[in-house]
Amino acid sequence: MTDFSSIAGKVVVITGGARGIGLATATALQALGAKIAIGDIDETTVKESGAARGFDLYDRLDVTDQASFESFLDEVERRLGPIDVLINNAGIMPTGKLVDEPDQVTRRILDINVYGVILGSKLAVARMLPRGRGQVINIASLAGETHIPGLATYNASKHAVLGFTDTLREEYRDTGVRFSSVLPTLTKTELGSGVTAPKLLRPAEPEEIADAIAKLIVAPKSKVRVTAVAGAIAQVVGLLPEAVGDYIGRALGAQNAFLDEVDTQARKAYEARVRGDSE
Repeated sequence: MTDFSSIAGKVVVITGGARGIGLATATALQALGAKIAIGDIDETTVKESGAARGFDLYDRLDVTDQASFESFLDEVERRLGPIDVLINNAGIMPTGKLVDEPDQVTRRILDINVYGVILGSKLAVARMLPRGRGQVINIASLAGETHIPGLATYNASKHAVLGFTDTLREEYRDTGVRFSSVLPTLTKTELGSGVTAPKLLRPAEPEEIADAIAKLIVAPKSKVRVTAVAGAIAQVVGLLPEAVGDYIGRALGAQNAFLDEVDTQARKAYEARVRGDSE
């Protein structure tokens, strides 16, 4: 059984913390004694979520804006102390074929999923290096180790997060600052609404991702895949000849899971929000 006592008192910042994996993680880490700061572009929801759970700090955060990110981290350190852990969780997943994806949406995915992670990591590491300690945990996806029709730009963004995090892990080896990637399968959050998981791959609960993150804080390692079954399948398929791997993906239903089989009505509100249609 994992001893989580070392989490008590740590200052943890979570982006995209108003809902889903971010909120589940904040809730779990708070229960383990961490000081929690959540930020989210959705100011109303982040303040409602933060107030309802009594988090230490909760406010609007635009991860694509340097001034917003820097001032948020400044406020965290002013009120809670030096940041021990930054969890770059903010991300969006619009679905559909590439040729139907407006350039505005393409840029939005890359700005949030890639630039937001790079910016947050850069700002956090600059604070952590002089102290000789700290941890950056980037929420990637099993989509970052495979290719799923209907998620071309999203896949690209998560491949980027994995490559970026692995590079930082080596670039800052022996500095006391640790870097990890979390690779969830399809998870039961609004992001996964209207999507049916491929065969053999049950959707993860957000609390499972939160538990994996808590374990990473206690015992850092480069990557953790959730669920274990989905992670093992993704790794095995990645080692197979391309034609065989693609055949297995089609047999499991991955070919259409994010295209023809999406429940567009169930997903309508999420797609409108992340595409910026509701702003």
